[in-house]
Amino acid sequence: SRDLEKETKFGNFREDLYHRLNVMPLAAPALMDRREDIPELVAYFIDKLTASTGLPIRSVGDDAMAALQAHDWPGNVRQLKNNVERLLILASGDPGEPITLKSLPEEVSVVRHTTGAQDSDKIVSLPLRDAREHFEREYLRVQIERFGGNISRTATFVGMERSALHRKLKSLGIRSSAKSTGPVEG
Repeated sequence: SRDLEKETKFGNFREDLYHRLNVMPLAAPALMDRREDIPELVAYFIDKLTASTGLPIRSVGDDAMAALQAHDWPGNVRQLKNNVERLLILASGDPGEPITLKSLPEEVSVVRHTTGAQDSDKIVSLPLRDAREHFEREYLRVQIERFGGNISRTATFVGMERSALHRKLKSLGIRSSAKSTGPVEG
């Protein structure tokens, strides 16, 4: 995912090949910007790979899917496909049981921490009510992002009624639109 135009100018990429490939420039969003597509992609890859390899069809548990959606996927769809293939090949246990978080490779299963050590120290020094509010705000912001701003799917996942989630988001100052999950200003 290099800038081929720049690479061509520096002589690191063939100019004739660049112009051949640049007939119709395409801008595809990174997988990390389309996290809500990951469950559908995982299901697609499982179907394709099990059909072509004869491996048993496996489902992916909620904990594993949450980790897959939380991962940034610098290698985009190809990296996701390779990880799904590895999961199918290395999955142990009953094929009727879903693949769990512990089956994922460490690079994927370790959820990135959005708060640094200073934030952790700050949270621990807060009264319980404030710390809980901070956690809920961050948790719900991440879940809304995970489901692409879809409040119904977010509510189902977090175990709340849609209307209750809207009230909670409002009380925490979180916009519920797909484009902005930051705090409400004003």
